[in-house]
Order: sequence, then C-alpha cells, then structure tokens
Amino acid sequence: MGEIKKNDFAYFTKSPHPQFPYNIHMSLTLAELAEKIGAKLQPASAASRVVTACATLADAGDDQISFLVNPRYASQLTATHAAAVIVGPRAAAIDDRTLLIADDPYFAFQQALAWLHGFRTHPSALPVPSETSGGASIHPSAKLGQNVVIHPFAVVCEQAVIGDRCILYPHVFLGPHARLGDDVQLFPSVTIYDHCTLGHRVTLHAGCSIGHDGFGYATHNGTHHKLPGTGNVVIGDDVEMGANCQVDRATLGSTTIGAGSKFSNNVTIGHGCKIGRHNLFVAQVGLAGSVTTGDYVVLGGQVGVAGHLVIGDRAQIAAKSGIMTDIPPDSQWGGQPAQPLADAKRTILAAQRVPNLLARIKKLERKLENR
Repeated sequence: MGEIKKNDFAYFTKSPHPQFPYNIHMSLTLAELAEKIGAKLQPASAASRVVTACATLADAGDDQISFLVNPRYASQLTATHAAAVIVGPRAAAIDDRTLLIADDPYFAFQQALAWLHGFRTHPSALPVPSETSGGASIHPSAKLGQNVVIHPFAVVCEQAVIGDRCILYPHVFLGPHARLGDDVQLFPSVTIYDHCTLGHRVTLHAGCSIGHDGFGYATHNGTHHKLPGTGNVVIGDDVEMGANCQVDRATLGSTTIGAGSKFSNNVTIGHGCKIGRHNLFVAQVGLAGSVTTGDYVVLGGQVGVAGHLVIGDRAQIAAKSGIMTDIPPDSQWGGQPAQPLADAKRTILAAQRVPNLLARIKKLERKLENR
C-alpha cells in the first residue's frame, strides 16, 4: 500500500477539526455551560448548579437541561423538572424557571449536547498493516492516511485514496480511484463507486450508494439503449446522509453535493444534479436528473422534482410537493403540482369544501326534480 502524501489532497479545502472530543460525559456548572454555548444564565444565582446531560422537557431530571423552540411545547415548561431550559430571547420572561437565553436556542442546544454527551465513538478494528487483514481486502496501490480504521469485510480497490482518521465499517466498498478526505465515516454496506470523491468530515450512514449509473437510456426503434455513465460524484465537506441514500454518477461531468448539506434517509439524487451548499433534504426526497439547487434550500419529506429544473437560494418546499417548474429564490412552495405556498393552502382549503358543495348540489337537484 502506498503512503499518503500531502499533495494527494490538494483538491480538498482545509478547515479546523471539530472542537469537541468524542465520547465525553462531562459535568458542568450552568455558568460554565452558558459560557460554552454562548447563552445568558437567568437567574445568575443558579450559576453553581451542576448539570450532566440533556433531555426533553417531559423527561428531564433535576441534573439535566432541555430546550424550548417550538411553541406547541410551551405548556410543558411549567411541569418540567429540568435544571435549566434553553430558550430564545423572546422567552426570557417565562415564569420563574432557570433559563439559558440564546439568540439561536436550537443551535445552543446542539452545542450543549456536544459538550455534555460528545459524539459517537468508533471501535478499533485493524490498523491496516497489510493487504488483507482481519477479513478486509485492501489493494496494494491504495493510499491510506494516518489512524485509519478499516473493519473486516470492507473492500478498498486499486488507487483509492483515504485521508486521516477515516472509519470504514464492515462491507463498505471503496471503488477504484475513489478518494476520501479526512475524518470520513462510512457505516456498514456503504458503496462508493469508482472515481468518486468525498470531502472532509463526510458521514454516510448504512446502505448509501454513491456513484452508481444514473437512469439514462436512449430509446431507439423500440429498444432502450443504456447511456454510459462517464462522469462521477463529488461530495463537499461536512455532508451527512442518512441510511439508504442514493446519488447517481453523472453521464458527463460530475453530480455534485455542496458542502454542509444534510440528507435524511432514502433520498435519491439523479445523475448530473448540482446541489448547493447547506441544503436540507428530508426523507424520501427524489430529484430527477440535472436539477440544480441553490444554497440553503429546504425540501420537505417526499418532495419530487422533475428533471433539469432550478431551485433558487433559500427556497423552501412543503412535504409531498411535486416540483414541475423552476422555483425562484427566497420563496415557499407546496402542492401537486407545486405553486406558491399561499395559493397551495387556498387550493387545499377549497378542496376540503368540495364534499359539502356536492351534497348541496344534489339537494338542489332533488328539489328541482320534485317541482
């Protein structure tokens, strides 16, 4: 196996490593926690109280903290046993509870989770000292970084490049000439096809497939002829995908997933798509080929997008919507086919009145018949 060289990762943009250690269970005073998550403690007299974990409002104990973002849970605030509750600035006057007031309470809670609980740890397998060890199959030409962990039954093919501190779980397949940045985590049965590239700190959960052939066929004289997938997939830094996500390789060029984007389970990205930075796709979203999304786009569960469309920056699409046209930036759409969300809501309300309208029509018809 070849040793990795610094210039092997010239493609990747360097950024600081996560500031939180893995697998920690800390005890912090509320004053210490407030400082770490950028919150204001109220009242200040609770500064020395010690907390050890995070929990929901309903489940929190007197040594745990919770958070309140969604107003539908506000009624639980008076009954919770939490030592403190993270809230936004507008909630600062809520009864006599101990509060951690933050500009972005949900992010503050994420920070609290990281400090008090840490992140998932990964058990050691083999430090990859040879071509095949512990059941893993590693081609001699593969280049591995430092502190790489490859579990039994993983396969690393020729000329593949793996960065530092990567974790490959059992039955991961890393195809020829595929490249992983630093701190990549591939869970069981993840498949990375040939020539695909993953940036730093990418996490792919069980069953993801990256770089398989797209759904491209030319129909001629009644026969569907397959288009070779000559491109690849390029995934940016800090991307995370839930279980069983699929990203088609491009027919030409690259299918790209922008840095910081997050997918839930069972998301499908068609060949040649260009996904922007920091997108959020909820479960069972499906994009046909050559769709382009801007930055900070949000697609609700089961949204379907027709091919070759453009969705602008910060657009938000309601669950189960069918996108059949380009979507402008900073807009909210919904419905089947999708339309501006206000119009979609009116359409839904009108459809709910149809049964009563039909009943009234039948009643009027009977009156006319009896004249």
